[in-house]
Amino acid sequence: MQVFKFGGASVKNAENIKNVASIIAKYKTSELLVVVSAINKTTNTLEQVVNAYYHQTEDPHHYLNEIKAEHFAILDDLFEDSSHPIYNEISNTFVEVEWILEEEPQDAYDYLYDQIVSLGEILSSKVIAAYTQHIGMSTKWVDARDYIQTDNTFREAKVNWSLTEDRIRRDLPSILDDFIIITQGFIGSTSENFTTTLGREGSDYTAAIFASCLNAEDITIWKDVPGVLNADPKWFDHTELIPELSYTDAIELTYYGATVIHPKTIKPLQNKKITLNVRSFLTPENPGTVIRTTNQTLPVPSFIFKVDQVFFNIQPRDFSFIVEDNLSHIFSLLHQHRIKINMMHNSAISFAISVDNTGDNIKAFCGDLEKRYKVEVQKGLELITIRYYNQQTIDRVLVNKEIIRELKDQYTCQILVKDLNE
Repeated sequence: MQVFKFGGASVKNAENIKNVASIIAKYKTSELLVVVSAINKTTNTLEQVVNAYYHQTEDPHHYLNEIKAEHFAILDDLFEDSSHPIYNEISNTFVEVEWILEEEPQDAYDYLYDQIVSLGEILSSKVIAAYTQHIGMSTKWVDARDYIQTDNTFREAKVNWSLTEDRIRRDLPSILDDFIIITQGFIGSTSENFTTTLGREGSDYTAAIFASCLNAEDITIWKDVPGVLNADPKWFDHTELIPELSYTDAIELTYYGATVIHPKTIKPLQNKKITLNVRSFLTPENPGTVIRTTNQTLPVPSFIFKVDQVFFNIQPRDFSFIVEDNLSHIFSLLHQHRIKINMMHNSAISFAISVDNTGDNIKAFCGDLEKRYKVEVQKGLELITIRYYNQQTIDRVLVNKEIIRELKDQYTCQILVKDLNE
């Protein structure tokens, strides 16, 4: 049994969707479940719908109509006959969001976000299921919300693994006997049948959930890169493909911010010893990267860059030390404001962290900190993480940079820097 996951870039237009169908047909060697993301940039535009609607700043229908036009243009390129049932199916799917927009916003932002933004994956999966059936493939559309059961933490829902596993194992094996399943990444459902999302870029995690619950032999994530590279091509002119990774190194790289795989994806696969392949949908004949149990370490240093970082240096207002009570309070505030730490360091009298600049919650977090602590803040910084570093690799990334904070252990170096050119 196999699981394939296709991201937004792989289904961004009709030509790419046809390519996805050809990959499914070519590489299906056993039972297959396919997880798809929203069509390229749809999630970003749906976020604009949510913001316009919730804050009542502009007409949310303007953004929704953009998404409609894009999806119907894709349908026109995929289907010769505009009377095909998929046209009504997609129209009815949009109506579900239009009903929400008819009323004044009453619900919490995070709840509304999940009800609206989840539309992207529903749309893309329905289009792909309809097209693959249209060309004669035995596929079946399945609603992931019937199987991925979560709590009520909207926008970052936690999976109820026992209930999810029970539902998946009860229904899906018999469907897989006769059909290729097409389903959605990123979304789940509460016990009250409210839609939830698993966090941005959560489709990889969805694929891992299905793979784990179905005891899949392997999972393949199809990307627009050759596999896992030792650096993001937008930062380095010359990057190297890493042909094999251990689960441990993959977890470390995603923890520090490597974006090729979602951070939550690896652990369910490691627990079941399920091989993870990262391959290119542009060159599907190439093997890409294999992630599995291995003692092999990374063959080359790996670089991870995170920009727009905010650095907080937190100190007690009196002459006391940073103790467990302070740390507990600071972490409670981080959880309350839904802020994730990218780098941290503590000494006797200070606790320093680097976090993504995520907007208003950063300002609110800072305000709450200042009620109890002396807080120094620096914005517009870059965080560079090097896995399996040496001095040459450190020197390579420090050209025209001022070091704000540097942390090292045996395998990993993190350097928070300011760009002197700005």
